[in-house]
Amino acid sequence: MRITAVRTPLKPALFATVACAALIAATVPTSATVPVPAHEIPAGTPDVLLADQASKRVLVLDGRRRDWDPAAAPAVVKWAFSPVGDARYADLDPGVSWVHPSEAKVRRWRGRTYVLTVASYGFAAVVAYPSGRRYFGAALSPGTVRHNPHSIELLPDGNVAVAGSTGGVVRLYAAGARPGRPGAAYVDHPLKDAHGLQWDAARRVLWALGGDRLVALEVGGTTAAPTLTVTSEARLPTPHGHDLGQVAGDPDRLWVSSGSAVYQYVKSTGAFLRDYPGAAAISRARVKAVGDDPVTGQVLSTVPERGLGESWWTRTVAVHRPSGTYRLANGGVYKARWWRLAPPWR
Repeated sequence: MRITAVRTPLKPALFATVACAALIAATVPTSATVPVPAHEIPAGTPDVLLADQASKRVLVLDGRRRDWDPAAAPAVVKWAFSPVGDARYADLDPGVSWVHPSEAKVRRWRGRTYVLTVASYGFAAVVAYPSGRRYFGAALSPGTVRHNPHSIELLPDGNVAVAGSTGGVVRLYAAGARPGRPGAAYVDHPLKDAHGLQWDAARRVLWALGGDRLVALEVGGTTAAPTLTVTSEARLPTPHGHDLGQVAGDPDRLWVSSGSAVYQYVKSTGAFLRDYPGAAAISRARVKAVGDDPVTGQVLSTVPERGLGESWWTRTVAVHRPSGTYRLANGGVYKARWWRLAPPWR
């Protein structure tokens, strides 16, 4: 998702060719008329966490139901979050900053579960689950797209990193020094078209994905005054980096999506590969989110479909290995993740 000016969404930076767009449109279902029966969904399938821009909510939806219609069947929604009207987030002015929620992640930290979320008009927060209590919140130029937050990560010391694509920045907030309190200090690291963040507990680095490169950032200094230093970087094989995440089944690999493909980056060799199971279906243009479930091995991904309110929206969340789809009635989904808790920080 790209946005050009205040309150005016940008068209995505990379348009596929006519042939590629036609292929994507042909392979993304536009109807939920053939939902997969529950007995065909693999045992142990988790719920799904997603950012729905149509309803301006972060949702946890029933992973055992392929057809999600919250209006007709409210029970499919297991949890929902919106800061609008919530006094705990009033200082972030969510009426103007909570536009186009563009990320939703679940993390486990110090024995508690948190949902991490950002929105394109400046909102960024770490939200306690299920209470909705605020651990961290910030508004990056609220009501504008000056920074255009696209991703967020929680570090072991409680600090919080945010990636701003329009601002071309990775911003690390010293949230751990002032837990639950507003006004955290921060340090910025420039990264053109910053889109993705992933903490690496084994290597103790923050991976950050930009428009044309993947960088590993060492976090130095103190919790109250952190620093960011590049320790390695790799040029993307194709431009317009978008989504970044740990491959659940292999600690040496990261998921990396670009404007035209989905790779797995091998940390030990620096190679971007498409040799993973299911690559023929998973690797395609304009993938906004991709990730695997460590228990069942299933992969989720989202790709925009035509005819919706914004050119980057979809109502379909694709499932791979085995193939299937989830469908959100009247949705405007941007990213979707498996609701599988990451292990506690060591």
